[in-house]
Amino acid sequence: MRARIKQATFPVEKDFDTFDFSVTGSLPKQKVLELARGEWIDRNENVCLIGSAGTGKTHAATSLGLAACRQGRRVRFFTAATLVNRLEEAQKQYRLDRYLAGLDKADLLICDELGYLSFSRSGAELLFQVFADRYERGSLLITSNLPFSEWNQVFQGERMTAALLDRLTHHCHIFEMNGESYRFRQSMKEKRDSPKKPSS
Repeated sequence: MRARIKQATFPVEKDFDTFDFSVTGSLPKQKVLELARGEWIDRNENVCLIGSAGTGKTHAATSLGLAACRQGRRVRFFTAATLVNRLEEAQKQYRLDRYLAGLDKADLLICDELGYLSFSRSGAELLFQVFADRYERGSLLITSNLPFSEWNQVFQGERMTAALLDRLTHHCHIFEMNGESYRFRQSMKEKRDSPKKPSS
């Protein structure tokens, strides 16, 4: 199990026991914990977590990925920028097919932070290929700060975006995670709670 978790390359290991569901009221706890059982991965379904920065998307994605690893599933975790860089590098070195075959073996592919950085046209096309190839063959979990209506900024065109969303959302659990940034709230709380220095 440790080997599977290590191979997944999570940024940090975070479970739902440290997730504050009260912050993101739009994320239904019962439904998410049901997803943590992993049957959606057996059915090759997808999950999309959409919302502004700091609302817990990466934490939720990591927790679902860790649960899948513990159930014996193969998981790979990337930020969108890292995945595109790896794909472009593999293409330059004429080993793209081999790299894609490796990704294909994952039961769950997690792509975090889609929309934070823009890609070249070729990078967007490679990412589209990875996503499209998994349709009804393997699960995707995508987090994004952009609503679906703005994904054409990432995939640089209405046609490619429409084709992707048609496949991605066909069997998909979509959660909109809006609200105040958790990190911002924590930093403000720490400022309030820290003892004030007496003025000299």
